[in-house]
Amino acid sequence: MTPTEFNSIATQVQLEIFEKYFEDLNQQLRVPQADIDYADRIASIDEKIAVFKTFGDASYDNTTTPLKPYFTIPSDVYKIGTIVFTPSTGYPVELERLQRSTFYNIEKSNLTRSSESFPTYLYENTKLYVNPKTIQTTLEVDYIRKPANPIWNFTVGNLGQYTFTATDAVVPNPNPDNIVPSIDFELMDSDQTIVILKILLYAGLIIKDPTVIQVAAQQVQSQEVNKKS
Repeated sequence: MTPTEFNSIATQVQLEIFEKYFEDLNQQLRVPQADIDYADRIASIDEKIAVFKTFGDASYDNTTTPLKPYFTIPSDVYKIGTIVFTPSTGYPVELERLQRSTFYNIEKSNLTRSSESFPTYLYENTKLYVNPKTIQTTLEVDYIRKPANPIWNFTVGNLGQYTFTATDAVVPNPNPDNIVPSIDFELMDSDQTIVILKILLYAGLIIKDPTVIQVAAQQVQSQEVNKKS
């Protein structure tokens, strides 16, 4: 397996584990939890997700569609949390997220219409549409970001061997203006076992070794069962 193949597999494995955090959290919210800090599975999963919690700015943009201005969000957003508008006078206000039909229908009545005291937003196509339209200042967005893709950078020696390099990416990308440093997994150490097993599973597919595939698949399944039991 080449480093390029490994990088592709590592990216896929990390994304699978990352996305499963939310599925596992949803499942654990439905069952009683142990009243012990270190045995609370909800807290444990939230701790894993917390690595990716951050905040940024949503910028107002009416240049592309002046009749329907929107706010652009940070490019690494995976899931949006809280969006806050801070008026020139007064305290910060949290925007309420609405579905398309509700977002437009509540504007038909003076009693339900959005205001700067009770603002609302619609999130579609990575854009925020905000009511009332008088809100045009930068908004603060709390969100969960996407994990950075793992990269095992390397150079090729005289014998054709791959040598790990932390910063220089001469091969496979010789362009000095586009050098990307090696990037480690962003998952917690507690996920190390499942990362290795999933990489072995995909590696077995690449080298077409059914024994590796079978053993890795069994171990992955065993790990998943242990998490849920």
